[in-house]
Amino acid sequence: MTRKTKSKIEVAFIYLFFVLMFIVIGYPLMWAVMMSINPGTNMLVTDLFPDKPTLEHYIWLFTSPASDYLIWYKNSLIIAVLNSIGSVVLTSLIAYAFSRYKFVGRKYGLYLFLLLQMFPALMGMVALYILLTTIGLVDSIWGLLLIYLGGQIPFNAWLVKGYYDTIPRELDEAAKIDGAGHLRIFWTIMLPLAKPILAVVALFNFMAPFMDFLLPQIVLTDPNNYTLALGLYNFINDQFSTNFTRFAAGSILIAIPIALVFLLLQRYLIGGLTAGATKG
Repeated sequence: MTRKTKSKIEVAFIYLFFVLMFIVIGYPLMWAVMMSINPGTNMLVTDLFPDKPTLEHYIWLFTSPASDYLIWYKNSLIIAVLNSIGSVVLTSLIAYAFSRYKFVGRKYGLYLFLLLQMFPALMGMVALYILLTTIGLVDSIWGLLLIYLGGQIPFNAWLVKGYYDTIPRELDEAAKIDGAGHLRIFWTIMLPLAKPILAVVALFNFMAPFMDFLLPQIVLTDPNNYTLALGLYNFINDQFSTNFTRFAAGSILIAIPIALVFLLLQRYLIGGLTAGATKG
């Protein structure tokens, strides 16, 4: 078999793999979109291509007195925006300290971050629930935000620290000669150069509250405090619930803010997704 033939076979398998992945990913998404424009509410009578498509389910989500969708959307947006901003601020400061300072426990602190990444946050939910109860933040979006902010630190700090290590220290030394302190160096040199990795941190932590279901289910009990994932789950949770088409419509709308943030940050994301992974 010639090299040219081998190359064609490899390319064919690559395209076949992409087609299979597109089907695996695209088919459920297409079903969700088509279900959201089907008339009625029962999943068993919906068609993949409805004869009479309708937007009644989207309208119901925003206009019906029985729908708390806008409240859930607002809660999710508040948590997502604050979690994204807070994560960038905390992570950038912590990673800068580990990258540029030398202090007792620095090495073991990095090892601790690496160790903490191996355990999911759910393992500590009993302790976290007791903590939230003690400080009066159980059944509160602020308590949930506190868990998100704390839980993201180990992974993100390790990732951003690796990126900071790729920034030449000569820039710091040149700035110190000009009289700049650590805060000035951090603000004027490190942050502008670290935009790609900070964009990745911002996007991932913005997405988390929209996608997470288990933590809100444990922390939140009042429907007025629900996030979108938890609220939409209740559309189909009850034994006799048939709100599958409304559930699909609500799920499709979750993609809007995530897509907007992605488009806003996309020029930084390509470099940031692979940065910080080779140095630690």
